[in-house]
Amino acid sequence: MKTTTISEAAISDHLSRLDRDGFTVLENAIPAELLAELKAALAAIEQEHNFGYRDTAFEGTHTTRIYNLLSYHPAFAKIPVFEGALPLIERILDPGLQLSSLSAICPGPGQQPQPLHSDSQMIPLPRPHVPIAVNSMWALSDFREENGATRIVPGSHLADHDPDYDGVYDSAHDVVCAEMDAGSILVWHSTLWHGGGHNRSQARRDGIACYYCAGWLRQQENQQLGIEMERLRGFPRRLQELCGFSVYRGIYGHIENADPIELLGRERTGKMVWQASDEVRKS
Repeated sequence: MKTTTISEAAISDHLSRLDRDGFTVLENAIPAELLAELKAALAAIEQEHNFGYRDTAFEGTHTTRIYNLLSYHPAFAKIPVFEGALPLIERILDPGLQLSSLSAICPGPGQQPQPLHSDSQMIPLPRPHVPIAVNSMWALSDFREENGATRIVPGSHLADHDPDYDGVYDSAHDVVCAEMDAGSILVWHSTLWHGGGHNRSQARRDGIACYYCAGWLRQQENQQLGIEMERLRGFPRRLQELCGFSVYRGIYGHIENADPIELLGRERTGKMVWQASDEVRKS
């Protein structure tokens, strides 16, 4: 399959949109072969497991949500390390970022609008603040207003507060629908106000949310315990690091002054902060 790498010029354009609006769309970024593979993988695990609809207004009572996708099918391992998007996310956060969660979100016909929220509003930090997390939605089907495309409040990532969340759809804000074709990727700051739309169509709207967080922030999904070690050992090194088998800035996440990547049979590549500081003093 042909590798798709986002260009430096495209990264610059998307960063400008993210700074201004809080979101951007990577149009038709997913290669057709990968898109088909992901759709087939999603269908396969749904056939094997009885996921069903969720039971809360936030998750969607007519929505199929599948958490911890990395534990179900090898195709999903290609999403977090996708070179058509990851370099952009690394520029927003830094290369020490982690994968916070990877989940399928598929609102079915009749799904009501999701309450507006921001993805990091449970983190007790004054707003606005520096980016601590970035979300992305991979469109496996066309996202249209009719089938519940993500609703967003442009510029709300700069607000000094989060939306009031009480589990009820709030229509008091000016929202736009992030419409995009299948194969596109919506990227947004975790502080952006947004929510799933109203699916008034007769078909399901399929998407996969790939959520990244800063290397020093706790992940939404516990990748280290939620994925079997044998599966983790088979991941490429970069994905292992994104799952938390890494040390952020030489200190955060270490195990007895060692890199947890060694638990997966890899050699550490960097030094712990104390070792590095000793070398500085000696020089």
